Amino acid sequence: MTTQQKKSSTRQGFKTGEAIVYPAHGVGTITAIEEQEVAGMKLELFVIDFDKDKMRLKVPVTKAVTIGMRKLSETDFVERALKVVQGKARVKRTMWSRRAQEYDAKINSGDLISIAEVVRDLYRAEHQPEQSYSERQLYEAALDRMAREIAAVNKMSETEAVRMVEVNLAKGPKRGKTVEEEDAQEEAA
Repeated sequence: MTTQQKKSSTRQGFKTGEAIVYPAHGVGTITAIEEQEVAGMKLELFVIDFDKDKMRLKVPVTKAVTIGMRKLSETDFVERALKVVQGKARVKRTMWSRRAQEYDAKINSGDLISIAEVVRDLYRAEHQPEQSYSERQLYEAALDRMAREIAAVNKMSETEAVRMVEVNLAKGPKRGKTVEEEDAQEEAA
């Protein structure tokens, strides 16, 4: 198996040094395009680094689009995703295991709007009931994926991006008991 660095830096519309979104792992950077011989066949591979996960992935150039690798979203698409998190949570009345699978599929789809829907649906404000461990894990995974893409698009830190998402979540309709309902219950007691 031999590896050789390629001179040309653009393939399938992707170029070295460019930030991309890989569905199952989120935002990464194409660091090189290599040619590698595997089982007697020459393959061109994108070398993608995911700094946060300390991971390097090699993806065949010919498979990049079919597996869902894409460029970062445009800023107007990010704005649409932030509007989605401001919406009302849509929680289906199905078994948790089925919903968890659906949320996981949305997170790993790589689609920013789908990820925003998971963030919106699993968000819990201070005054709302606690989340289960698995709900919290899925929420944090979705928030992390969303924040990483927003940070890359807007050229800001991930912390600032998380804050931006949380501010937009706070603009959404209040879930659970309102302050007036809680006050009325306290007075009745």
